[in-house]
Amino acid sequence: MTEVIAWDLAERVAVRFSGREPFADSYHYAALAPDFAELTAIAEERVATTTGLVSAAGPARARVVDRPAWIAANLASFQRLLRPLTDKLGERLGSGPLAPVTQKIAGAEVGALLGWMSTRVLGQYDLLVVEDEAPEDQDIVYYVGPNVLALEKRFAFPPREFRLWLALHEVTHRAQFTGIPWLRTHYLGLVDEVVGAVDPDPRRFIAAIGRVADDLRQGRNPLEDGGLAAVLAGPEQRLALERVAGLMSLLEGHGDVTMDRSGADQIPSAARFGRVLRQRRQQANGLARLLQRLMGLEAKLAQYEQGEKFIEAIEAVGGPTALDTVWEDPARLPTLAEIRDPAGWLARIDLAAA
Repeated sequence: MTEVIAWDLAERVAVRFSGREPFADSYHYAALAPDFAELTAIAEERVATTTGLVSAAGPARARVVDRPAWIAANLASFQRLLRPLTDKLGERLGSGPLAPVTQKIAGAEVGALLGWMSTRVLGQYDLLVVEDEAPEDQDIVYYVGPNVLALEKRFAFPPREFRLWLALHEVTHRAQFTGIPWLRTHYLGLVDEVVGAVDPDPRRFIAAIGRVADDLRQGRNPLEDGGLAAVLAGPEQRLALERVAGLMSLLEGHGDVTMDRSGADQIPSAARFGRVLRQRRQQANGLARLLQRLMGLEAKLAQYEQGEKFIEAIEAVGGPTALDTVWEDPARLPTLAEIRDPAGWLARIDLAAA
């Protein structure tokens, strides 16, 4: 089967786009690994106490990486997530004259997106299981060392506070996916449903990026509810996309709420960290803003705030344990519309009867 994306080219392009962060060579870099190993363990205990979610996968493992290593790990994840789509495209593409051109264009586009993202990411929980990876490379909490150091130096953040603050958010995501037995399978099933059902012509797949750029230049934003996937999706995939968006909004909001509550007595600078990162999320412009839109990242940025407001609203009605009912089974998860209108979810679930 023809591979529709030149993954080796994608990696080379991504590394080139990622640039060189001077702090990668700083003498401070050596302190990151032992710090994050210790603080990730502390964060895990605090998150378990705050949420009641206990990982079934054992202790969390922290790994400090540079940008090229983060890119390599996420290329493996991209290949896993996109496989249902790329397999279909590969069958259509065959070995025709368009194949080499399509492979290179797709590889360059994926590489450019990942390269830019590698300059922004601070931490990430890798929830995917990639079949051909060794067990020691699975279920990792990543921290992108040069980016963490650069932000600490630029804003004079207290390093231990900031690193614990980051660890709390990422460990919350791990607790969600390893402490709720059905969540990982449910999430990956939704993603496979979205990606696997998209069956465009290979030329349409490549041309979509150009069409989207034209729309944006003319003041239209076809990407605000899910990025390029939403453009490629037909009506039958949009429902699954909304379910993914609703779930991610809940998880991101829960991550921020848990981070604040778990670290309240240990992180005096938390409010300042939050302000700086919110401003950082909103400051992208030009090419950076276009890339955010292509990847659906602008929608993701809104997810934090919408998810937090949803949790606040249901706790106002059902008390501090109201969120527990969400984790009981997939049918209780809020839709994207319910995230934006918590009263709708409250009416559907009926907390008093739950």
